[in-house]
Amino acid sequence: MTLSDAPSSNGRRSVDNRPVMLVLRVLIAVALIVSAVIHFQLAAGFQQAAPSGIGGGNLFRIQGAVAVLAALYVLIRGTQRAFLLAAVVALASLVAVIAYRYIQIPAIGPIPSMYEPVWYTTKTITAIAEGLALILALTAYTLHRKSHTASRESELTDGPHRGQRSR
Repeated sequence: MTLSDAPSSNGRRSVDNRPVMLVLRVLIAVALIVSAVIHFQLAAGFQQAAPSGIGGGNLFRIQGAVAVLAALYVLIRGTQRAFLLAAVVALASLVAVIAYRYIQIPAIGPIPSMYEPVWYTTKTITAIAEGLALILALTAYTLHRKSHTASRESELTDGPHRGQRSR
């Protein structure tokens, strides 16, 4: 039995989920980076469709940059806030790819209509990566939250001098 698996004074076992969290952090970052790379690769072609205004290409570049920043934040910090940010970025990207696939959204000010009623390999890979990033980020958020709730409960029940013998 490892120290982290030892029962606390309240009878509960403290589980060390750091390896699982590390794997989740890496997988979330990889999924976000896959999405970002594909968006960067496709940006030039989408910018040609609307060279004035913001353009689809610039939106793709912005999405790619935000995904990279979210991936780095998850890797470096691994906090609830980082996982929540990753989930929001992944959700926004996934909603956009699905919406512009199935709904002909008109141009909104300087943002062009990016309706594209087809699925192709890179678009499918991006949607899968964003869906995985969303699921993994929500899973990591939940596990992180449960872990910290359990450790706070353990601190409250064990007291501040945990592990010391009473005299």
